[in-house]
Amino acid sequence: MTKKKPSSAKAKATKAAGTKKPADMQTRILEAALPDVAFDGWSDDLLDRAAARLGIARSVVDGAFPDGCTGLIRQFALWADDKTVAQLKPARMAALRVRDKIALGVETRLEVLMPYKAAVGAALAYMARPPRARHMPKIVWQTADALWRAAGDTSTDYNHYTKRLLLSGVLSSTMLYWLNDNSDDGEKTRAFLQKRIDNVLKIGGVIGKIKARREGGK
Repeated sequence: MTKKKPSSAKAKATKAAGTKKPADMQTRILEAALPDVAFDGWSDDLLDRAAARLGIARSVVDGAFPDGCTGLIRQFALWADDKTVAQLKPARMAALRVRDKIALGVETRLEVLMPYKAAVGAALAYMARPPRARHMPKIVWQTADALWRAAGDTSTDYNHYTKRLLLSGVLSSTMLYWLNDNSDDGEKTRAFLQKRIDNVLKIGGVIGKIKARREGGK
């Protein structure tokens, strides 16, 4: 007897899922999960709901995110980075001062995340717990790197690392401030961001002078 092939919608969806690139599948799962984060938080239930919404087996979700919600949150950050960079048009960025490019980059990322503000807060709380906390510096660094690259930075010397380290601090503090900002149109967050950038520029200038003196003394 010839064995019949499964014809259910779920079976077809699962088969189709296997033909997609891993990054594409990760994005699909993330976007299917995001609507439920405000209700379920970042949990196994969230992954179950995403699988059900996509009509795929839970094993497909586990294959895309072997470390569960930790990987899903990393994908959330990369997804937000990609959407942010896509909005930072090169022609517009080229006409701005460096400080304004960075400010625009951070503001744009917050705009991208605004519909998911509850998910961001829940993600920070989830990732703050050991041993997951060790992933946070890399996640923030990747965002800082994406924003500097969008700003046209091509440095490869110590400036490459200094810029990203300083911007990582700006991103972290501004994100925390933004989560508690209920002002109209995020006015207070923008003011806070400008002050943080002013501070960072001063620190960066001091570091640059120290580096120049050391090199001059060689």
